[in-house]
Amino acid sequence: MIRSRLCDLLGIQYPILQGGMAWIADGQLAAAVSNAGGLGIIAAGSAPADWVREQIRLARGLTAKPFGVNVMLMSPHAAAIAQVVVEEQVPVVTTGAGNPAPFMEAWMAAGICVIPVVPSVAIAKRMAQKGAAAIIAEGGEAGGHVGDTTTMALVPQVADAVDIPVIAAGGIADGRGIAAVFALGASGVQLGTRFLVAEECKIHQHYKDLVLKAKDRDTVATGKRLGHPVRSLKTPFSRRFASLEYDSSVTNEELEALGVGALQRAVLGDEQDGCFVAGQIAGLVAREQTVAEMITEMFAQAEAVLRDRAKNFIQE
Repeated sequence: MIRSRLCDLLGIQYPILQGGMAWIADGQLAAAVSNAGGLGIIAAGSAPADWVREQIRLARGLTAKPFGVNVMLMSPHAAAIAQVVVEEQVPVVTTGAGNPAPFMEAWMAAGICVIPVVPSVAIAKRMAQKGAAAIIAEGGEAGGHVGDTTTMALVPQVADAVDIPVIAAGGIADGRGIAAVFALGASGVQLGTRFLVAEECKIHQHYKDLVLKAKDRDTVATGKRLGHPVRSLKTPFSRRFASLEYDSSVTNEELEALGVGALQRAVLGDEQDGCFVAGQIAGLVAREQTVAEMITEMFAQAEAVLRDRAKNFIQE
């Protein structure tokens, strides 16, 4: 079995985190991932603090294993959610879309492992200096909010720059991807897109079908003009947004307004006005399974890949 120091740090069987997908990663999905041996994550997104507390308590009723909460720092509720995770004694917090430094001291004082998502080496080093327990190095292949650097380029540079565990995210959906990022220096992986089609993931079936039908060129990153690009599937909404993004007659405020509520609409299956976040690896996602089936299958494949590649390429 593949184990790494991340397993010991987080008290998990497999070195895998489920991504913090806003309006998707609820307490039920997080508990399923944790029960399967990974670390499930509840995505706070832009939800109010009371909803996050409710999901934490739901997850706690479904699993006795560790799970975490992802705090999207650009949310207007971020400060209130930061306090909720302390009050509810959540063992792990991952962060994205902003700088977690203002909250890290309080989180660490409460015994919380803080694991920021970073798009660059400079930010990874800064977070490590602030006391992060691990780093999620996320490439631009990922779904949701993304940076520019690819996973292949980012992970080894971050692994060389920090002494804490590095978790690779973006462009990983099977055991081959897991084996590849371990070779790059990662101690674990974070997956989002593959878990969209988990039986325990309660998004609309239309969303799942779009992922299952996706090919390698079926995602687009929009919102670069606004400073926070988001990768999603190509749909009428994302194509319309991409077109308006390069229309100088459309203001930034109008663009922002267009995206309000789009993630929630996607979860409900609204292809016309919903933003269906997914990574470039969606074309590799072929069938619905339980979370446990996905995780055991991926790590069995990763072990086989690592054994076979060593045998085939290392000559005595």
